[in-house]
Amino acid sequence: MNPKPSNAKQSALPHNAVQATLIGRLWLPGTGPVLVRVTPEGVYDLSALALTCSDLLELDRVALQVQAHTGARLGETQSLLSSSDGADLESAHFLAPCDLQAIKAAGVTFVASMLERVIEEQARGDASKAEAVRQAVVAVIGDNLRQVKPGSAQAAKLKEVLLAQGMWSQYLEVGIGPDAEIFTKSQPLSAVGTGAQVGLHPGSHWNNPEPEIVLAVNSRGEVVGATLGNDVNLRDFEGRSALLLGKAKDNNASCAIGPFIRLFDAHFSIEDVRKAELHMVVQGPEGFAMEGTSSINQISRDPLDLTAQAMGKYHQYPDGMMLFLGTMFAPTQDRHGPGQGFTHVVGDTVSVSTPQLGTLFNRVTTSDLAAPWTYGVRALMRDLASRKS
Repeated sequence: MNPKPSNAKQSALPHNAVQATLIGRLWLPGTGPVLVRVTPEGVYDLSALALTCSDLLELDRVALQVQAHTGARLGETQSLLSSSDGADLESAHFLAPCDLQAIKAAGVTFVASMLERVIEEQARGDASKAEAVRQAVVAVIGDNLRQVKPGSAQAAKLKEVLLAQGMWSQYLEVGIGPDAEIFTKSQPLSAVGTGAQVGLHPGSHWNNPEPEIVLAVNSRGEVVGATLGNDVNLRDFEGRSALLLGKAKDNNASCAIGPFIRLFDAHFSIEDVRKAELHMVVQGPEGFAMEGTSSINQISRDPLDLTAQAMGKYHQYPDGMMLFLGTMFAPTQDRHGPGQGFTHVVGDTVSVSTPQLGTLFNRVTTSDLAAPWTYGVRALMRDLASRKS
């Protein structure tokens, strides 16, 4: 396929943005992050309603309160989106829309990505072995596991068969077993927003983007909205050992969320999330192009089930959480040679989009060259205190 270039600045907003209740965070030099409502024509201050996104999502009927709020106009939306492309702290630009929330992720939630994780494991992180391993794995377990309900008696029976054949995997365990894989993707305030660079560990030679929907969940475990995410992933690190998951997933600038959180209201609900079709386009500096899709209706576990497994009586998040739902995108398109599959190069651009959430756009660099993460919770508390004084 030859994807057309993505005009990310123009398509950042949902197709029905006039009806959407969108919240974001805007960096204002000399002030710090400001919580805002985003409309097609302008960006409006929500500080009088809530100072942080985490606080805002705790409000009852939050979408109605945002819609009724009248705050100062802080700028023109498209102009601020343009200035968010490669912005620094000296210019106003959009940040990731979340702040104090824990950033969690569900893994191995689609059959396609589950098989790829098994292949990574069998190949021991060596991309050159991936295609041969893929054929061997599919020959034994097939590629149509979607009919197997996780945690069911059918899944338990399949496990017995695969154990007997020596093909059981820790990824199959979380893919069709009773317990979902839930891990910490990144730290509060560390996610980058649309227009920012995303980072790869410089020691990685087999990696990929993961286009995902990200749920916005308050401290009561209520899903109150959704946005887009890119769970930048190092296939070679995790393939060598699952105990390297932290290093494969959590590096500087390796988590992108945005452009905005769309709150649930009369025009957008969890049912729209369940029906969402994500589209991803990667374009390389050498002319390489790749696109992929991820259909949430193919997910093995319902989004609300994943939310309940991540937060509940066993595990609380008093500031709420952002939950990546996983991806069905399997990056198998060869880039550097037959059987090598896909891997990033510095200079790639990645666009993740779906009509009701807009487009998240980022450029790829290495984590040591991306802007370092320096603005943490202490800095936010300091800036909020100074604004109150």
